[in-house]
Amino acid sequence: MALDEAIFRRSELLLGEEAMSRIAEKRVIIFGVGGVGSWCAESLIRSGIMKLTIVDSDRVCITNINRQLMATTKTVGQVKVDALKERLLTINPSAEITALQQIFTAESAYKFCLEEYDYIIDAIDSLKDKALLILMACQTKAKFFSSMGAALKLDPTKIQVAEFWKVKGDPLARALRNRFKRDKQFPKRKFLCVFSDELLENKKPIDPDDKGNGTIAHITAIFGFMLAGLVVQDAVNA
Repeated sequence: MALDEAIFRRSELLLGEEAMSRIAEKRVIIFGVGGVGSWCAESLIRSGIMKLTIVDSDRVCITNINRQLMATTKTVGQVKVDALKERLLTINPSAEITALQQIFTAESAYKFCLEEYDYIIDAIDSLKDKALLILMACQTKAKFFSSMGAALKLDPTKIQVAEFWKVKGDPLARALRNRFKRDKQFPKRKFLCVFSDELLENKKPIDPDDKGNGTIAHITAIFGFMLAGLVVQDAVNA
């Protein structure tokens, strides 16, 4: 039995040979491989995605270890996409993984050739860059899925999926909608988001050198797994 056949034998029992073939043919790009995107990437590779591009400009830092898949005491200082790619290839050495240490901005957007992908996944933190990716992704034929804010949440049962304009209780979604209304630029089509309407408060003042809100692994991982699940479900039903 070939390595790929052995790896995905249990998946094929559930999904069938034709569905696994469709999954393997899909091209996926993930923007942001932190607490949400890293788990999404791993789930996709374990589910049979063979062509994956991961995009992130950062390096692993010590505060990533509590929630980011590839972040360990041994990978601190490494380029995030490189550390994640190395791990993903230990899962499936046959996967075609492109690691781009870049950031999606108005200046760099053209480099990513969004129209070449079947699925575009947004796990970006920056409001400005996230809004731009949403606008541009929704102009392509690719299926687009987006993560709203995963920080300041603890209850996994509150995580859910909704169309962007129906997301409730999420400050990031609200800020994006306000931005679109202010600029009078709106996504060309509907798209699904993973979100939670839970909103807790930080128990300690934010470190000025870090500035990030409190987060925890099971929440960011579930966000990532749900994004991956949306991709797999869509590919299976295509």
